[in-house]
Amino acid sequence: MATVIRVRDLARTYQVTEREAGLAAALRSLVRRRTRQVKAVDRVSFEIDAGEIVGFLGANGAGKTTSLKMLSGLLYPTAGEASVLGFTPSNREAAFLSQITLVMGQRNQLVWDVPAVDSFELSRAVYRLPRDEYRQTLDELIDLLDLQPVLGVPVRNLSLGERMKCEIAGALLHRPKVLFLDEPTIGLDVTAQRRIRAFLKEYNTRHNAAILLTSHYMADVEALCKRVIVIHHGHLIYDGDLTHLRQQFTTYKTIVVKPGDAPLDPALLAAYGEIICEEVGQIQLRVHRLDAARTTARLLADFPITDVSIVEPPIEEVIERVFAMPDRENVEPEPVYEAV
Repeated sequence: MATVIRVRDLARTYQVTEREAGLAAALRSLVRRRTRQVKAVDRVSFEIDAGEIVGFLGANGAGKTTSLKMLSGLLYPTAGEASVLGFTPSNREAAFLSQITLVMGQRNQLVWDVPAVDSFELSRAVYRLPRDEYRQTLDELIDLLDLQPVLGVPVRNLSLGERMKCEIAGALLHRPKVLFLDEPTIGLDVTAQRRIRAFLKEYNTRHNAAILLTSHYMADVEALCKRVIVIHHGHLIYDGDLTHLRQQFTTYKTIVVKPGDAPLDPALLAAYGEIICEEVGQIQLRVHRLDAARTTARLLADFPITDVSIVEPPIEEVIERVFAMPDRENVEPEPVYEAV
């Protein structure tokens, strides 16, 4: 399968100015400014093939959005190189821009005071789409996203979910081969999130598009992505299968025990694992993942149990553990003073 995104030692460093509060500090900064460098992205490397949907995960400030902006050509990298569809993104060539799209859940591309369909017409003109091709694509998007009832409504009068669906449709009118999605379901209700996830999966299947997705909603990642890339303080710390991520960063599984007619004594169960939850009708035990099968067999042999299941830790919990890891490479340099 063809590789459409190649990233090699990509880095982006910002130089930020710092000063203390107060008038005196403001006056001192006029002649002696204190600055420090912040590594937003630090030597990140990966490849993505056509048709892949890859989750791009990291805490706030980890460098996800900065990476997407470099890959879409909005930012120049400080070091390293990136190639998307054979183009250098920072060159912003028309042939490159016509094949990619960037959707940011907190940014608007639609004109606020007119119906979304007018913004779609503007996109048609910008991308010079043949009218027949544009009509066919728009009809497809209207059907997949159920947009017909809202096309004639001014964007300012749409709900957040309706507006987000229109934003996504507007970004895909030119049928891009690479999608950079930055929190596309942020702030949406569960129904809208599910609808957009289903649409993205369908678009990926129909057009073999590569999708790089950032989201704080792990349901998005689990539903769409077999592979995830995790960055932490600008460093890439994991690139691989989502299932293996659990195995690498967690050492336990949860056994859910449902007793029979007679209640179970939690004190007796404590000898089999750590009790993490007691509810009516079930008790949850945390055990080492290597001991899960053996412990389950012992429980079934020793207690009157109607049902037992082994559950992997929630992906949210796994990611939280990853983000809690100390980053020893990310040592802030001493401030640099420069004369003004």
